[in-house]
Amino acid sequence: MRPAAGELLVASVGLDGNFFEQTVILLLDCDSSGALGVVLNKLADAELAEVLPQWQQMVSPPQRLFAGGPVSPNGAVCVAKVNNDAEDPPGWRRVVDDLGLLHLDTPVEIAEGAYSDLRIFAGYSGWESGQLEGEILRGDWHRAAVREGDIFGSDQSTLWRRVLRRQQGPVSLNSAWVSDPEVN
Repeated sequence: MRPAAGELLVASVGLDGNFFEQTVILLLDCDSSGALGVVLNKLADAELAEVLPQWQQMVSPPQRLFAGGPVSPNGAVCVAKVNNDAEDPPGWRRVVDDLGLLHLDTPVEIAEGAYSDLRIFAGYSGWESGQLEGEILRGDWHRAAVREGDIFGSDQSTLWRRVLRRQQGPVSLNSAWVSDPEVN
């Protein structure tokens, strides 16, 4: 079964030493032309108040800018959860269920009150056609279902271990992984 928008990719322990080490990615788009998503548990170097101050008060705690991935790190992607699932607010594109992408050119005044949660990411993670499937087959990523709190939780520093821990079988053992092989 192909990866799909709305599911998580959890980095395997083999991805240590690069941008994706101990990351959890939310897939936002996945089709025959490729896939894209955002890293949920990595803070950006820049401060949200410096680059998008008008959105500072609307984003979910910890009200920080997250590093969505190595592609277009100077661009921004906003993931938002609507308050009313039956309505698509202006500037918002549904990804799955009540989760979607909010265009950051949307006036803040229009967005206020329409969303229960918002998170802004600098850049994104992207794969060309077939690339992500190949990385999954190689064992670089574990696929996981998203749960409440995974996307907009206030403690994203423990997300990688929490998502691994709730998986079935030997994958869950990786939640205790440390980078020093002598300790594992």
